[in-house]
Amino acid sequence: MLFTALNYKLLGLGVLMVIVGFTIMRLENEVYGFISLYISPVIILAGYIVVIAAILKKDHKTEDSTAPSS
Repeated sequence: MLFTALNYKLLGLGVLMVIVGFTIMRLENEVYGFISLYISPVIILAGYIVVIAAILKKDHKTEDSTAPSS
């Protein structure tokens, strides 16, 4: 299996963070509002970091069990 359950949970969390960040950015009506300029980009960036971490994370238990024994 390519991903574990933890990978899928992290991936879902990251995608949810990106969606929430863009939604917050869209809901604020001010052009130079504090939330859309400072808070929302941090949430979006954190979401992308979580998605990348979910893709790159490997389970060491399955990696050791598939190694050929000599």
